[in-house]
Amino acid sequence: MAEVTRVPLQPIGKGILTKLWIGIAIAVLLAAGVAWASRYEGVTVDTLAAGEGPSPSMDDIVLVNYEGRLPDGTVFDSGEQAAMPVGGVVPGFADALTRMQTGGRYVVTIPSDLAYGEEGAGGGVIPPNSDLEFTVELLEFRSQAEIQAMQEQLRAMGLGGPGGPGGAPLPAPLPEQPAPAE
Repeated sequence: MAEVTRVPLQPIGKGILTKLWIGIAIAVLLAAGVAWASRYEGVTVDTLAAGEGPSPSMDDIVLVNYEGRLPDGTVFDSGEQAAMPVGGVVPGFADALTRMQTGGRYVVTIPSDLAYGEEGAGGGVIPPNSDLEFTVELLEFRSQAEIQAMQEQLRAMGLGGPGGPGGAPLPAPLPEQPAPAE
């Protein structure tokens, strides 16, 4: 039987292997350059302990425990059971909050352009162009409508009005005026 598919191998010419290795090196360098240029530079959220349920939206109000640190490890802010509107914080922190779940604990890294940028904050506490890192525990979140309904219930029970818990303080009594002289 004749072998029709048989092709004789040609000897490799001088310098071909060198050119092959140079081509491979160039391809690896180009791939590394593309990977470096397309790296993600946004907010990162690393999960320490997973939460459950849905995530807050930009219109919600969250209750969190948090600690904020500068790149050198200096703590610049912290809070226990701090209530804050998701849409009312720096863009990077808001983005991170919308990726969390109730009961979860997270480490959030925010690049400076999504934090306080060139301005810095806190009267020099947060220097310009500082990346920020937070440890955040999402305790709970509610929609603004739910918060308003709860406030209305408190007012209806007489607890949210002036002088009551959670209400405005009562105005100070007016000083007594002396009786006019006759």
